[in-house]
Amino acid sequence: MPADRAASIFFFAPFVSSTMRIERDWIDYNGHLNLAYYHVLFDRALDEAFGLAGLGPEYVEERHASYFIAEAHTIYRRELRIEDTVRVTVQLIDFDDKRIHVYLEARHAAEGWLAACCEMMGLHVDTRERRVTPFPEEIRRNLEIMLAAHSRLPKPDSIGRAVGIPARSTGKEPAGTRH
Repeated sequence: MPADRAASIFFFAPFVSSTMRIERDWIDYNGHLNLAYYHVLFDRALDEAFGLAGLGPEYVEERHASYFIAEAHTIYRRELRIEDTVRVTVQLIDFDDKRIHVYLEARHAAEGWLAACCEMMGLHVDTRERRVTPFPEEIRRNLEIMLAAHSRLPKPDSIGRAVGIPARSTGKEPAGTRH
Protein backbone atom coordinates (compact mmCIF):
# COMPACT_ATOMS: atom_id res chain seq x y z
CA MET A 1 0.00 0.00 0.00
CA PRO A 2 1.46 3.42 -0.87
CA ALA A 3 2.65 5.32 2.20
CA ASP A 4 0.21 8.20 1.75
CA ARG A 5 -2.94 6.02 1.73
CA ALA A 6 -4.85 5.33 4.90
CA ALA A 7 -5.12 1.75 6.10
CA SER A 8 -8.33 -0.18 6.01
CA ILE A 9 -10.49 0.55 9.03
CA PHE A 10 -10.20 -3.12 9.99
CA PHE A 11 -7.24 -5.09 11.30
CA PHE A 12 -7.48 -8.71 12.38
CA ALA A 13 -6.72 -9.07 16.06
CA PRO A 14 -4.21 -10.52 16.17
CA PHE A 15 -2.89 -10.29 12.63
CA VAL A 16 -2.33 -13.81 11.22
CA SER A 17 0.38 -14.32 8.60
CA SER A 18 0.19 -16.42 5.50
CA THR A 19 1.19 -20.06 5.92
CA MET A 20 4.97 -20.45 5.74
CA ARG A 21 7.05 -23.52 5.00
CA ILE A 22 10.32 -24.50 6.64
CA GLU A 23 13.20 -24.51 4.15
CA ARG A 24 15.62 -27.45 4.15
CA ASP A 25 18.67 -25.19 4.67
CA TRP A 26 17.12 -23.91 7.91
CA ILE A 27 17.31 -27.32 9.60
CA ASP A 28 20.35 -27.68 11.85
CA TYR A 29 22.41 -30.69 12.93
CA ASN A 30 19.83 -31.41 15.67
CA GLY A 31 17.22 -32.11 13.00
CA HIS A 32 15.04 -29.11 13.84
CA LEU A 33 14.64 -25.47 12.83
CA ASN A 34 17.75 -23.51 13.78
CA LEU A 35 17.02 -20.69 16.21
CA ALA A 36 17.98 -17.98 13.70
CA TYR A 37 15.22 -19.00 11.31
CA TYR A 38 12.45 -18.53 13.85
CA HIS A 39 13.36 -14.86 13.47
CA VAL A 40 13.08 -15.14 9.69
CA LEU A 41 9.50 -16.38 10.19
CA PHE A 42 8.81 -13.55 12.66
CA ASP A 43 10.35 -11.00 10.28
CA ARG A 44 8.24 -12.18 7.34
CA ALA A 45 5.08 -11.94 9.44
CA LEU A 46 6.01 -8.41 10.55
CA ASP A 47 6.49 -7.44 6.91
CA GLU A 48 2.98 -8.70 6.12
CA ALA A 49 1.35 -7.04 9.14
CA PHE A 50 3.08 -3.68 8.91
CA GLY A 51 2.70 -3.62 5.14
CA LEU A 52 -1.03 -3.24 5.85
CA ALA A 53 -0.22 -0.23 8.04
CA GLY A 54 1.74 1.40 5.21
CA LEU A 55 5.22 0.35 6.36
CA GLY A 56 6.01 -1.96 3.45
CA PRO A 57 8.70 -1.83 0.74
CA GLU A 58 6.97 1.08 -1.04
CA TYR A 59 7.20 3.13 2.14
CA VAL A 60 10.94 2.51 2.38
CA GLU A 61 11.46 3.45 -1.27
CA GLU A 62 9.18 6.52 -1.30
CA ARG A 63 9.76 7.93 2.21
CA HIS A 64 13.31 6.71 2.87
CA ALA A 65 12.22 5.44 6.27
CA SER A 66 11.56 2.06 7.83
CA TYR A 67 11.37 0.31 11.19
CA PHE A 68 14.39 -1.48 12.63
CA ILE A 69 14.15 -4.01 15.45
CA ALA A 70 16.23 -2.79 18.38
CA GLU A 71 15.45 -5.51 20.90
CA ALA A 72 13.96 -8.98 20.83
CA HIS A 73 13.20 -11.61 23.46
CA THR A 74 12.35 -15.07 22.12
CA ILE A 75 11.01 -18.07 24.01
CA TYR A 76 11.26 -21.43 22.24
CA ARG A 77 8.48 -23.83 23.26
CA ARG A 78 8.47 -26.72 20.78
CA GLU A 79 10.64 -27.90 17.91
CA LEU A 80 9.73 -27.16 14.32
CA ARG A 81 10.86 -29.68 11.71
CA ILE A 82 11.14 -29.66 7.92
CA GLU A 83 7.63 -31.03 7.37
CA ASP A 84 5.93 -28.40 9.57
CA THR A 85 4.06 -25.39 8.25
CA VAL A 86 3.81 -22.24 10.35
CA ARG A 87 1.56 -19.24 10.80
CA VAL A 88 2.70 -16.30 12.89
CA THR A 89 0.39 -13.97 14.77
CA VAL A 90 1.37 -10.35 15.36
CA GLN A 91 -0.10 -8.31 18.21
CA LEU A 92 0.67 -4.60 18.42
CA ILE A 93 1.14 -3.99 22.14
CA ASP A 94 1.87 -0.26 21.96
CA PHE A 95 3.60 2.46 19.99
CA ASP A 96 4.66 6.06 20.42
CA ASP A 97 6.16 8.72 18.14
CA LYS A 98 9.22 6.61 17.30
CA ARG A 99 8.78 3.09 18.69
CA ILE A 100 6.67 -0.02 18.07
CA HIS A 101 6.21 -2.76 20.70
CA VAL A 102 4.97 -6.07 19.28
CA TYR A 103 4.36 -9.63 20.39
CA LEU A 104 4.50 -12.56 17.96
CA GLU A 105 3.65 -16.25 18.20
CA ALA A 106 4.81 -18.91 15.72
CA ARG A 107 2.29 -21.75 15.67
CA HIS A 108 2.04 -24.99 13.73
CA ALA A 109 -0.30 -24.06 10.88
CA ALA A 110 -2.38 -27.28 10.95
CA GLU A 111 -2.26 -28.34 14.60
CA GLY A 112 -2.08 -24.93 16.30
CA TRP A 113 0.55 -25.68 18.92
CA LEU A 114 2.92 -22.91 19.98
CA ALA A 115 6.48 -23.30 18.69
CA ALA A 116 7.91 -19.96 19.83
CA CYS A 117 6.92 -16.48 20.90
CA CYS A 118 8.83 -13.25 20.63
CA GLU A 119 8.51 -9.75 22.04
CA MET A 120 10.15 -7.00 20.00
CA MET A 121 10.79 -3.28 20.19
CA GLY A 122 11.16 -1.54 16.84
CA LEU A 123 12.38 1.96 16.03
CA HIS A 124 11.19 4.17 13.17
CA VAL A 125 14.34 5.15 11.27
CA ASP A 126 15.24 7.68 8.58
CA THR A 127 17.16 5.36 6.24
CA ARG A 128 19.20 8.17 4.67
CA GLU A 129 20.51 9.61 7.92
CA ARG A 130 20.33 6.29 9.83
CA ARG A 131 18.71 7.91 12.84
CA VAL A 132 15.50 7.42 14.77
CA THR A 133 12.73 9.75 13.65
CA PRO A 134 8.99 10.18 14.37
CA PHE A 135 6.37 8.33 12.33
CA PRO A 136 4.54 10.50 9.80
CA GLU A 137 0.96 11.36 10.75
CA GLU A 138 -0.71 8.94 8.29
CA ILE A 139 1.34 6.01 9.65
CA ARG A 140 0.47 7.04 13.22
CA ARG A 141 -3.22 7.01 12.27
CA ASN A 142 -2.86 3.53 10.76
CA LEU A 143 -1.06 2.26 13.87
CA GLU A 144 -3.81 3.79 16.05
CA ILE A 145 -6.41 1.77 14.13
CA MET A 146 -4.33 -1.38 14.50
CA LEU A 147 -3.74 -0.73 18.22
CA ALA A 148 -7.46 -0.15 18.81
CA ALA A 149 -8.19 -3.61 17.37
CA HIS A 150 -5.31 -5.31 19.19
CA SER A 151 -5.89 -3.61 22.55
CA ARG A 152 -8.98 -5.82 22.99
CA LEU A 153 -6.70 -8.87 23.18
CA PRO A 154 -5.30 -9.98 26.53
CA LYS A 155 -1.71 -8.98 27.21
CA PRO A 156 0.56 -12.02 26.81
CA ASP A 157 2.00 -13.37 30.07
CA SER A 158 5.56 -13.31 28.75
CA ILE A 159 5.61 -9.55 27.99
CA GLY A 160 8.45 -7.85 29.85
CA ARG A 161 10.11 -11.03 31.05
CA ALA A 162 13.77 -10.88 31.91
CA VAL A 163 16.32 -13.51 30.98
CA GLY A 164 18.00 -15.09 33.98
CA ILE A 165 18.32 -18.10 36.20
CA PRO A 166 15.61 -18.05 38.88
CA ALA A 167 16.82 -17.63 42.45
CA ARG A 168 17.44 -20.87 44.28
CA SER A 169 15.38 -21.49 47.37
CA THR A 170 18.38 -21.30 49.72
CA GLY A 171 17.09 -18.34 51.65
CA LYS A 172 20.05 -16.31 50.42
CA GLU A 173 19.83 -13.45 48.01
CA PRO A 174 21.10 -14.32 44.51
CA ALA A 175 24.55 -12.98 43.60
CA GLY A 176 24.43 -9.55 42.01
CA THR A 177 21.09 -8.56 43.56
CA ARG A 178 20.88 -5.03 44.93
CA HIS A 179 18.30 -3.26 47.01
